[in-house]
Amino acid sequence: MEVHFTPEQEARLAELATNAGTDAERLVKDAALRLLDQAAASPPLPAGSVLAEMRALRARIKPDPEGLTTRDYVQLGRR
Repeated sequence: MEVHFTPEQEARLAELATNAGTDAERLVKDAALRLLDQAAASPPLPAGSVLAEMRALRARIKPDPEGLTTRDYVQLGRR
């Protein structure tokens, strides 16, 4: 697998890697593996859970021109 970065992104990664005492390739690989481990550690939410419903609601709602947040929409149905 190959990942392509802009020269600016490569420079930032190289700086982070140097500060961490490693090389950029190892830094990116470790970060990707940590992400995979975290995804495996948090199982999918049951369909009826409140958090799953909030995430589904956020996915459907586009930014509101009136400035309403997801929380406002949830509370709107309770009033």
